[in-house]
Amino acid sequence: MTASASGAPAAAHFRFFVLEVLRTRRLGHSFLRVTFGGESLADFRSGGFDQSLSLFLPPAHREHTELPSTDEDSWFGAWRAMPDEERPVMRSYTVREQRRTEAGAVEVDIDFVLHGAAGTAGPSGPEGPAAQWAGRAVTGRRILAIGPAVAENKSVRFQPPADADAILMYADETALPAAAAILDRLAAGTRVQAWFEVPHPGDRLDLTTLAEADITWIVREDTPGAQRTGRVLDALRSARLPAAGAPYAWIAGEAGTVRAVRRHLVGERGVDRRAVRFTGYWRLGASEEQLLAEAYAGRAPSEDPASEL
Repeated sequence: MTASASGAPAAAHFRFFVLEVLRTRRLGHSFLRVTFGGESLADFRSGGFDQSLSLFLPPAHREHTELPSTDEDSWFGAWRAMPDEERPVMRSYTVREQRRTEAGAVEVDIDFVLHGAAGTAGPSGPEGPAAQWAGRAVTGRRILAIGPAVAENKSVRFQPPADADAILMYADETALPAAAAILDRLAAGTRVQAWFEVPHPGDRLDLTTLAEADITWIVREDTPGAQRTGRVLDALRSARLPAAGAPYAWIAGEAGTVRAVRRHLVGERGVDRRAVRFTGYWRLGASEEQLLAEAYAGRAPSEDPASEL
């Protein structure tokens, strides 16, 4: 067990929480917000920005998530050993917002992309199990999550250096909740240039921020998968970036597009590769289960800002 910058052992940064559905709200054509509560959230400590957590979503024939173990040393093996038809689906999501109500209760918002909305296909194919669960979520349903017990934890990837004088952002719909949470927390006067790719015109959300943000929406609609990266790069190449001596870039979404955007910023725009934080949330042509299998096997892509990509 190793220590981190906060002084707490790394394993102590995360624990299991019981999340109870309080309400749901449609945000746009493809987005649904699920608000969770529950007594265990009293100890939930989101670090904000792009804070991620792991959700365990029950199979369709179960109302609530059930795991044979939530012990730190045994839960993973016990979960993997469950029969396929009973094993909860584990998916990573972003905390859109954490707040305390006037009554003192803690609420957590998580935004889901309903890939099958109005007959549209999702980023990695048909509507996945997480979107299916969110679409039928009702008040009182309970799931389990591994989330932050301390605010300074390794699952907050947005970490601009103190001397950063501009923020560059790219996100597709899977990363838009994280991008929106980042914008929420940026200080007034922070210069931001952002490109957000969404599948439908109705997904251009009304985002709030105190930052001086120039946001370009890239509406994908029926653009074939092979051409989507080109559309994103065209939008970036046609933009004039803010004059900055030390820009910091945060890039998240489909892995191939993330790689192309990073190469453009580093190779064509001269952004220091060490100042680029990139995360592949999914990969075109690969199922979520394939990506999880690669992660288990240690073949997940590097997120080291200094790595070659």
